[in-house]
Amino acid sequence: MILFWILFNVFVLTMLALDLVVFHRRAHTVKFREALMWSGLWIGLAAVFAVIVYYWHGRGASLQFITGYVIELSLSIDNLFVFLLIFRYFRVPSTHQHKVLFWGILGALVMRAVFILVGVGLISKFEWIIYAFGALLVYSGIKLFRQQEAEIHPERNPLLRLFRKWMPVTKDYVGNKFFVRQPGLYATPLFIVLLVVETTDVLFAVDSIPAILAITLNAFIVYTSNVFAILGLRSMYFALAGMMELFHYLHYGLALVLIFVGAKMLGSHYIELPTELALGIVAGILIVSVLASLIHPQKRESQES
Repeated sequence: MILFWILFNVFVLTMLALDLVVFHRRAHTVKFREALMWSGLWIGLAAVFAVIVYYWHGRGASLQFITGYVIELSLSIDNLFVFLLIFRYFRVPSTHQHKVLFWGILGALVMRAVFILVGVGLISKFEWIIYAFGALLVYSGIKLFRQQEAEIHPERNPLLRLFRKWMPVTKDYVGNKFFVRQPGLYATPLFIVLLVVETTDVLFAVDSIPAILAITLNAFIVYTSNVFAILGLRSMYFALAGMMELFHYLHYGLALVLIFVGAKMLGSHYIELPTELALGIVAGILIVSVLASLIHPQKRESQES
């Protein structure tokens, strides 16, 4: 089993190295066509991995991976709205956004791995924690359902305020650099953006990790579904950045997904819901929310206000 962990992480690091060193060696604005191609590639790789899991661990594990991937990817898409707000707030040049997302996602992979191992360990030792996770998801879903639109307040980030006291920050962006010397060591606003993205992802993980633990406690399946969803998130951001406002009902669908998964965890000892049914319910909620957004587009007046 350890060999599969090693091989998978070697594959991920190799893909990230190719992305940074070969395909995005020079900073440039990621166009829609390029982003769409990378999004299709990551979705295709996830599909291939699901087939591998099917022949390796059987139909049940493969369905668990697919369900976990769909849940994580859908929750990650909601995070794109927050990334868009962060980039707008800090006025990050489009040519530098890819670098921020690359390093932000790399940090997210490490944090998610720690969260997953801790979460699986806690549930294995203290079975009652699954009820706490379930209640947290239901609460998060209700809160998201009542929330009209995403808001971002970087100035309230305690880690950011602490960092500004400890490290001087340049007034303007310095190319795509995170740190410069002039004459002492200075952080650039681009690093501040990265710091906000990283700390924001910690909050995302609080919802997303318990959601996938409701499907399976197999740490490898949980980790791999998270990784594929996160790796595809960067390219999906550039593909959907100009269309995110079209899906104004999506956050209602995601709220229902969180409530459903939380309810599944709360009732896990009384009702065993088949993975196929859970996958169908999640997919159905997301499809309906997207179709509702397209059938009933948001009025221009409300967007301007």
